[in-house]
Amino acid sequence: MKRLLIIADHSLVVHAIRLALRQTAGFKVVGFIDGRQSAQPHLLEAQPDIVLVDDMHVRQHALDRLREVTEHAPNAKALLLSGQMDEESLDEVFEAGATAVLSKAVHPVALGTLLREVVQENIVHRPRRTRSAVIAEDCPLTTRELEILRLASQGYTNGRIARELWVTEQTVKFHLSNTYRKLGVANRTEASRYAHLHDLVVPHEQLAS
Repeated sequence: MKRLLIIADHSLVVHAIRLALRQTAGFKVVGFIDGRQSAQPHLLEAQPDIVLVDDMHVRQHALDRLREVTEHAPNAKALLLSGQMDEESLDEVFEAGATAVLSKAVHPVALGTLLREVVQENIVHRPRRTRSAVIAEDCPLTTRELEILRLASQGYTNGRIARELWVTEQTVKFHLSNTYRKLGVANRTEASRYAHLHDLVVPHEQLAS
């Protein structure tokens, strides 16, 4: 039984998480911490296996609590439940020590499954740019646009790209549209050709490493 500690700034969030997990075996909620205050004494006392942190009304509170989990409960999985899944926000969260980020858009029934998969290390999410090649100095694309272009150039569908990067298909389409405009191309085929000609495509084995 994994010991789960919840950090949030509102009791309704805790109640919603409890309801989402009530049919998921393997977890025991050992406490709730008001995320507006330091979690240090509670972390030392509870000895959790998992700490689920809500991104709260003041995001800095969530980042501070993640740093405390890293320092005072280093063996625990620190997970952030967030409504912000853009690249800049994810970078900030992982730098603070998060093991993984779970979108608030996830269906409540799936929350327990996702938690279990993260704990079992079947899901390990890190900013993909830390594993990819440095963007060429003359490349006009952002890191996220380049990531998506690389995957599209390897034949990934929008749906698969969305699953790989934990974003929506609409987000993928948005970034591809910006990519086409910046590169002066009309479609996916032309964008892929540009990527190959300019050595922007990272082999699949490097992306997966």
